[in-house]
Amino acid sequence: MPDDTKTRHLVGVWNPSYGADVMESHILLLRDFAQLHRAGEIDEEQVYVWWGKIRSSRRQTALEHLDDILSIESELGENDAEREVQLYLTDYRSLYVAHVGQITADDVREDEGELLHLPQVYKKDDIHCDCWFMLWDIRRLVSDDTLAVVDELKKLRNTAYHDMPVSIYGGMVNLPLIVTRPDGARYFEPDVRNQLTDDRYWVEFDGEHSGIGATERELREHCFGEEPWARLDPGTRTFIATAEKLYRDHRNDVAFDFSPVLIDFAKAFEVQVNIFLKDALQRLKPLDRTVNLDGKSTDLAKGGPYSLGTLALILGEMDVVNGLLKRQFASGGEWFTASLPAIIKELADVRNRAAHSSSLDRETVRTLRNRYLGVGCEGDFVKLAKVRI
Repeated sequence: MPDDTKTRHLVGVWNPSYGADVMESHILLLRDFAQLHRAGEIDEEQVYVWWGKIRSSRRQTALEHLDDILSIESELGENDAEREVQLYLTDYRSLYVAHVGQITADDVREDEGELLHLPQVYKKDDIHCDCWFMLWDIRRLVSDDTLAVVDELKKLRNTAYHDMPVSIYGGMVNLPLIVTRPDGARYFEPDVRNQLTDDRYWVEFDGEHSGIGATERELREHCFGEEPWARLDPGTRTFIATAEKLYRDHRNDVAFDFSPVLIDFAKAFEVQVNIFLKDALQRLKPLDRTVNLDGKSTDLAKGGPYSLGTLALILGEMDVVNGLLKRQFASGGEWFTASLPAIIKELADVRNRAAHSSSLDRETVRTLRNRYLGVGCEGDFVKLAKVRI
């Protein structure tokens, strides 16, 4: 596993004064390329969009830390497939993370072929950019929730400010910030993406899961609490909020098939449990985490992401692995290894029925949804959020 705490990332702000649709224009253009690729009309190498660091009209000199920004290019080496450089982009209400494929100070507008990968905002005569970032994919982390943006940015460390947590209150100067991420979180692993998005890019997936910002905010404020909600992976939060919004929109419709609600809850568990399991497994010796899985000798730390059924098998029925895993948790280990397997096994069984065209009624989903979110009890997702390696 690469040491992602040493990988440098960047944080930038998009300025609505250049047009209210600055972020939207990048997303739509990248989404178009992604769909063309899936239709077989272009190669994967052509799926990207350029993001320019627009120079303020009040600043005539180059960025003081431009050389430092450009030096991050060396961390994009193809020899380390798991290392990813991230560009975080915010307008302080929403937050996105982009997968950086290239960084350059050359004006990409001088290459006629690159104009196809540029939103219209950069084609204006009065726009000048200090540098350019080639973005392979863009993923939404927070939608329309400033407090959640604050919580997410706190997870980053500003290298120019004694590695203190990034703050939007007085800390967004000399942009883009160069930051590190102590938790080593990665957002664009192909195997994880393909399992959760059905082989689509995140920029496509997010387009189909829009309008959940208010639901995410309400879940954070009135259900989970700020700290547990912030501890969940953004993908987990997206699936929970999507399931909850769909349930609320149709809870009075007795003829509605509630299967999609349960399927999204299942994906939320898959995302979060895989993250914790992978982290815990990597702390074990290779021999201790090697088991017979599907008739093959498998190092569990090198496999995955695993389906709910396989997760239930690993946590609930492999006693030696279960006992060793329990010791890797600072809190919540007993619940994670003893109670969680039964929860996800039950969910896997119900989800499998739903996935094979067996519709689910409102009462079945309501009962499980209440248990997961904590209606009248401490929710399973809240318990999961409290787990600490």
